[in-house]
Amino acid sequence: MLIPIKITEKAQKEIKNIIANKNIPMDYSLRVGVKGGGCGGMSYLLGFDKPKEGDQQFEIEGIPVLIEKKHYMFLMGMQVDFYEGNDARGFIFVNPDIPKRHDV
Repeated sequence: MLIPIKITEKAQKEIKNIIANKNIPMDYSLRVGVKGGGCGGMSYLLGFDKPKEGDQQFEIEGIPVLIEKKHYMFLMGMQVDFYEGNDARGFIFVNPDIPKRHDV
């Protein structure tokens, strides 16, 4: 099965650091998903969890990844990145197929 998401090198490094240093149980995987809809739009979720029935399971650069079957199509083409700046630090979801908006 096609892996719907990509994880940037920077995000991979941070995820592996969390797995190694934050007492994540060995039988847990990185869960990627979506939440919501309606007028607020969709939110993307990232966390660690045990596999559940109906999960799609992947491995990306040594990172075990879980995606609920019903979330698969909403994540297609998305990229998980890690942002570190003066204003914020954290994981972000990027759709590389949508051009960035440049305000004039």
